[in-house]
Amino acid sequence: MAAPAGARAVIAAPDRRRCLWSVLAAVLWFLTAGVSALEVYTPKEMYVANGTQGKLTCTFKSVNTTSMLTTVSWSFQPEGTDNSMSFFHYSQGQEYPGNYPPFKDRISWAGDLDKKDASISIENMQFIHNGTYICDVKNPPDIVAQPGHIRLYVVEKAVLPVFPVWVVVGIVTAVVLGLSLLTSVVLAVLYRRKSAKRGYTGCSTSESVSSVKQAPRKSPSDTEGLVKSLPSGSHQGPVIYAQLDHSGGPHSDKVNKSESVVYADIRKN
Repeated sequence: MAAPAGARAVIAAPDRRRCLWSVLAAVLWFLTAGVSALEVYTPKEMYVANGTQGKLTCTFKSVNTTSMLTTVSWSFQPEGTDNSMSFFHYSQGQEYPGNYPPFKDRISWAGDLDKKDASISIENMQFIHNGTYICDVKNPPDIVAQPGHIRLYVVEKAVLPVFPVWVVVGIVTAVVLGLSLLTSVVLAVLYRRKSAKRGYTGCSTSESVSSVKQAPRKSPSDTEGLVKSLPSGSHQGPVIYAQLDHSGGPHSDKVNKSESVVYADIRKN
């Protein structure tokens, strides 16, 4: 028995819904297959001296390799405002600097997408460049979870004296030579003092005072008495006298005197 036409229509409606949901699920799975979050890394803050070049570092991590579809965008949010302005774009190996006046003719690409580097450089930074810089990278099919933000401060450049290179080299060389010469002199003086102390034996206090008594000198009267004792009847010729010193003998500690001795008596008869 055939079912009524109205009943067939009611039964077919749920089948259509199930088929539609299946198609939508397949499409979503196909679109999201292989898609992962792309992570961007930037320093939280950085300081740049006024009038110098500043490199804004931005790197990213992606499961997929970069391709011609990979793009990089930089935006700037001035200090004290909530609005951001795009001032640089990089795509398919080409740089597209914006027309934003504070950055005109100042921006240059400093990255390498093959190394996951999306950095840029800004020349001659001024105080008007204070603010927040936003790095946004797209590498299909990866999507960006969160762009990188850098809080940049432009500070006053310190004034430092600039010396020629040859002056600096001369000063350093003179200082090194002076220190070397001074060290050599000090070492030489110390060596001489040490050598002098080793070569000098010195003497003790007890040895410095001689225990030998000085021999008493003979008075002229002793010699004259000896001459007078000779016989007076004879004519006296030349007489040779000498003194014997016993102080250097083996008993010098006991005998310490000099004796007058007549070695020769030459007389004329």
